[in-house]
Amino acid sequence: MDNFVVSARKYRPVTFDSVVGQSHITTTLKNAIRTNHLAQAFLFCGPRGVGKTTCARILAKTINCQNLGDDVEACGECESCISFQNNASFNIHELDAASNNSVEDIRNLIDQVRYPPQTGKYKIYIIDEVHMLSQAAFNAFLKTLEEPPGYAIFILATTEKHKILPTILSRCQIFDFNRIQPKDIAHHLADIARKEGIATEKEALELIGQKADGGLRDALSMFDLNVTFSTDNRLTYESVLENLHILDYDYYFKITDALTSGSIARSLVLFDEILRKGFDGHLFVVGLLEHFRNLLVCKDPATVTLLQVSESAERKYVEQSALSEMSFLLSALSIAGQCDINYKSAKNQRLHVELCLMKLANLPGILHLDSLPAVDETAKKKVEPQPVTTATPVNSENRSTGTSPDGNTQSVQQSSARPNAAQPTAAQPTAAQPNAAQPNAAQPSQAASAPSRLKNTVPLSMTAPPSGPAKETVVKPQAETPVSHARKEALTLESLQTAWFQFAEKRKQAGNSTTEEITLNKGFSLNGKTIEIALDNTHQLEALQNARYDLMGFLKSRLDAPDLDINPRVAPQEVNRLPYTPAEKFNYMAEKNPYLLELKQALGLDVDF
Repeated sequence: MDNFVVSARKYRPVTFDSVVGQSHITTTLKNAIRTNHLAQAFLFCGPRGVGKTTCARILAKTINCQNLGDDVEACGECESCISFQNNASFNIHELDAASNNSVEDIRNLIDQVRYPPQTGKYKIYIIDEVHMLSQAAFNAFLKTLEEPPGYAIFILATTEKHKILPTILSRCQIFDFNRIQPKDIAHHLADIARKEGIATEKEALELIGQKADGGLRDALSMFDLNVTFSTDNRLTYESVLENLHILDYDYYFKITDALTSGSIARSLVLFDEILRKGFDGHLFVVGLLEHFRNLLVCKDPATVTLLQVSESAERKYVEQSALSEMSFLLSALSIAGQCDINYKSAKNQRLHVELCLMKLANLPGILHLDSLPAVDETAKKKVEPQPVTTATPVNSENRSTGTSPDGNTQSVQQSSARPNAAQPTAAQPTAAQPNAAQPNAAQPSQAASAPSRLKNTVPLSMTAPPSGPAKETVVKPQAETPVSHARKEALTLESLQTAWFQFAEKRKQAGNSTTEEITLNKGFSLNGKTIEIALDNTHQLEALQNARYDLMGFLKSRLDAPDLDINPRVAPQEVNRLPYTPAEKFNYMAEKNPYLLELKQALGLDVDF
């Protein structure tokens, strides 16, 4: 049975062209070798698993190759290349600075630099994790690094560039390695799977690329893990989700649909299902923030390229983004961000996330408050709906009281009941119409069409009087009176202040916190359609953020300003503070009356501090 070799070692690149995702580095190094412009010291820095040590080894192998071709790649067949591949090269030395970080180790290295190479042109020293060297070791290395022999080249590699002394950085040619894109990782994994005879799904490899976070070594380790987990040499999207314990992004699409439709129940049920699968609530909140961010960047076709997801997921994001409003996404990011910040300090973390979901599900209703009709209760009381009657014969007994034969009382306007004789209407009888009490058959229920447009009307009475001579009484339907709605006031500083302090008084009566009461009584200014308010501290800022959605909904329902926004900031120097100490009170009064200063000096008084 052969020993298993992990893919990160088995498929480690051996040429510049086989390095994944670092073309800006490999092209520069190849040009330097071609033109013989090699620096005396290189510094390779970047995240873990992106190819720093690999590129250092390829560079060391290439500059000592005895049969270098036009493509500036090592031949792999000369004596230098073979000895390097067998770890038997005397010209290439690799030092781990994590375990050899003392001054003595650096002095031994300096002693070796004094001897020129027996074969080949250069002696290359690769120092990995160079940031682990001690301060004394760095200082001992400075002189040799600044003026090494012509045959010595140093290649330093580190993941933490900020820990290296500036004097070391100034002596090196620095190369910054990038995180590898998920698509490049997925393409590289597909090539390895083809060589190993493993059937894979494209979505599964893209998921591994996203989970690797730009590190190819991490991606290869996860690839080996999933291949070992599979029993049929096949990688599927579902198996990768299960094995790597990744929350499927379909849950975020489902929960966003529930939130935008205002369904609290569906969002809570989905969250419970996520928890029962063993996922952490904080992980869910972070993923939800990422999901809202992806929906936001899909609003503009120019920013869709910022998505780091598969093609099928990208289509879903574009479709759901078209159905989500920009205001909802921005507000949802703010609420979920506050939930993320306060999650660790929450005593009941599940309730904390559920409360966040309830707020998000309530957002669509709050954001559309400005589109709801505002009814003026005062005007509504003044205009009462009047019952409307048609032309009904009445006798002399019920003419004055307006009582119908069935005993129901109806209001009859006699002053406007008789139409102008010079202008007969369809309801007015003429000489050719002997039965004046019946409505016109050619135009049925013409007077009844108006009451059909009115609300809260009484049924029409078409009952003839039981006895007595029928007298002509024509009652005009009352003119349609639209329900009076309160018009929204124009946005001015005065109208804004009125609505603002109405909201503050309402919150005060509801028993809000003292911090919120103080915050809502702060002065503010209006800049266009943005409310600028300066606060004393972060506690006031948090209180205002908690009341932000209720406040903006209240203001938009009173003012004609659907785009109204608020910009709070912590700026205690801008807040007009009242005098508190005796010295401040005296200075305040002295500004009002300068004679107080003269009186203080004349009497030799002092302020009681």
